[in-house]
Amino acid sequence: MFNFTPDIPMTNEEFRLMRELIYQHCGLHFSEDNKYLLEKRLSKQVRLHNFKNFKDYYYLLRYSKTRDQELAQAVDLLTTNETYFFREESQLRTFIKEIVPEIKARREKEGSRKLRVWSAGCSTGEEPYTLAMLLLQCPELCGWQLEIIGTDISQRVLQVARKGVYGSSSFRATDAKYIRQYFEEVEGKYRIVDDVRRMVSISHLNLFEDARVALLGQMDAIFCRNVIIYFDLEAKKKVVENFFQRLHPEGFLLLGHSESLINISTRFALRHFTHDMVYQRPAKPGEEEGRVSP
Repeated sequence: MFNFTPDIPMTNEEFRLMRELIYQHCGLHFSEDNKYLLEKRLSKQVRLHNFKNFKDYYYLLRYSKTRDQELAQAVDLLTTNETYFFREESQLRTFIKEIVPEIKARREKEGSRKLRVWSAGCSTGEEPYTLAMLLLQCPELCGWQLEIIGTDISQRVLQVARKGVYGSSSFRATDAKYIRQYFEEVEGKYRIVDDVRRMVSISHLNLFEDARVALLGQMDAIFCRNVIIYFDLEAKKKVVENFFQRLHPEGFLLLGHSESLINISTRFALRHFTHDMVYQRPAKPGEEEGRVSP
């Protein structure tokens, strides 16, 4: 049972105002059962500003000249950013062994040697750097233009991603050969080498800002793993539609293993690969529903 006792209690009205504001800003949804979470994580900011209650903090977030920075700070405090290198290995194997060769063949047929991947909700950067390391292991992609874009709404985690220095908890699923080949030891931690860093660009992005999302251009694959679980249904539909628009025809959407598009979108086809199932934007409209590869 949860035993948190707040020194500055959040009233039900303050909870309603705060959660509506956060939802409108970035789609994060907090149920009635999560009231304690907002109360606990945001109480630090209430004390920091010497407010006596959450309503004063709400007015700061809603109307102050510094509202953008204050909202960013609040989102930092409310989001969980647990991740590590080579997470969900079977899905990564499917990407490298089956999806990338398919994309490569398609691009070559079009006369292109460019491959673009978006890591949406990249947190502290382990996912985009993992993808970069895996692509560097593909000799058939030598001479290709490989671009990996990592984005997150939290400025705090993006600072870690840009720095590219990690402790042991980030390597719980990492083969030692990757550490030897792609990291330099720095004061007891490990720094990603420049060859990998150059392949990855790290940017701040709110998945709810349609215009900024559109600026990313078209992708061959999008990884968004264990992110949309924090959204309610309407927010999930909006974000997934943005993913659809950002993918090339026949591009791939890779979600976390506990996530699916059931009741969210019928725009994608579900492809069965040897070790995993992955969503794919159909080549043409009307080919999406119920399509399953042999």
